[in-house]
Amino acid sequence: MKSSTPKQYLPLGDKPLFLHSFSLFLQMPEISEYIIVAEQEYEELFPRKGSIAFASPGLRRQDSVYNGLQKTASASELILVHDSARPFIEKSAVYSLLEVAKKSPAACLANPVKSTIRKAKANLSAGKALPREELWEMQTPQAVEKSLLIKGFQEARKQHCTVTDDVALAELVGGKPKLVPSSDVNMKITTPFDYLIAKKIYEKAL
Repeated sequence: MKSSTPKQYLPLGDKPLFLHSFSLFLQMPEISEYIIVAEQEYEELFPRKGSIAFASPGLRRQDSVYNGLQKTASASELILVHDSARPFIEKSAVYSLLEVAKKSPAACLANPVKSTIRKAKANLSAGKALPREELWEMQTPQAVEKSLLIKGFQEARKQHCTVTDDVALAELVGGKPKLVPSSDVNMKITTPFDYLIAKKIYEKAL
């Protein structure tokens, strides 16, 4: 992001980027607790509403999720993991995810890719084009039954493997994640260009 401030704490309108999605989740009675994975120096930015706990970030995404999982209540049955770099998540999308999660132990918001995707060789020669109709871009939130997520972490440690999303942990122990169609609105801010687009979207929404 070419910024000394982590992207999730950059301003978007009148509040930090992360607070857009967090405020939405705070309004949902279906969610009983909130585990924030954040560096201690940023904890003061989060509103103290509802049942909130903090966990420390890890070196990898899965390490951060694991640290957060340790802070969940013993009675928790379903875990939703959301990336705070996605500020425009809509309540309707979360409810669609929850509906699927009632029937599937693992579910994820996703969007079909629009561009042709090719594998690249080491010398940047174009490799085989992948069938676009089979390719989906993973989004968050991702929902996984807590017991399955715990087993997934145990298996990941056994295999010494790194995963890049949460439903992949369920797959390690036989879970078959369901994709829940989402939209481009639920974009992830990764680059300065993404941040510029996000600011334009926010301005248009006002």
